[in-house]
Amino acid sequence: MLNQLKLFFEQHIALPNPELSSQQNIQLACAALFIEMMSMDDKKQREEHEIILGRVKTMFSLSLDQATTLISLASEQSQQSTDYFQFTSLINQTYSQQQKITLIKTLWQIAYADGYLEENEEYMVRKIADLLHVPHIQFIKTKIQVNGG
Repeated sequence: MLNQLKLFFEQHIALPNPELSSQQNIQLACAALFIEMMSMDDKKQREEHEIILGRVKTMFSLSLDQATTLISLASEQSQQSTDYFQFTSLINQTYSQQQKITLIKTLWQIAYADGYLEENEEYMVRKIADLLHVPHIQFIKTKIQVNGG
C-alpha cells in the first residue's frame, strides 16, 4: 500500500514543495473523508462519486487520472481506518480555518448529492467539524449554503 502511494505521487504529482510528503498525506486524508461520507448511507451514488472526483481535482489541481487514482487509494485507506482522527489530525496541522470550513461544505455536498440527508450523514459531518475545530455556526452556515436554505 505504501509503495502504491509513493509511486502514485512520484509519477503523477510533481509539486515544487519541500514538504511534498505532508501534502500527499493531506490529499489522501481529505479524499478518505470524502469516501467515508459517500459510504455513510450504504448506497454509493454516481452523484456522490462525481462530486468527490470534481472536488479532488479542483482542490489539489489534479488531472482526471490523478484524481481517480487518489480516490482509489483513499478508498483503500478508508477501509483500513478505525476512526476519523488519523485523517483530521493531519488536516488540523496544515489547514487554515477557511480550508477546514470548505472541507465541511464539501462533506455537506456529498451528503446532499442524492437529495436526501440521512441522520448518520449529518452525524458524520458534525463529528468531522468537531474534530477539525470548526465552530458550530460555520457547521450550520455551510449546511444552509449547500441545502439552499
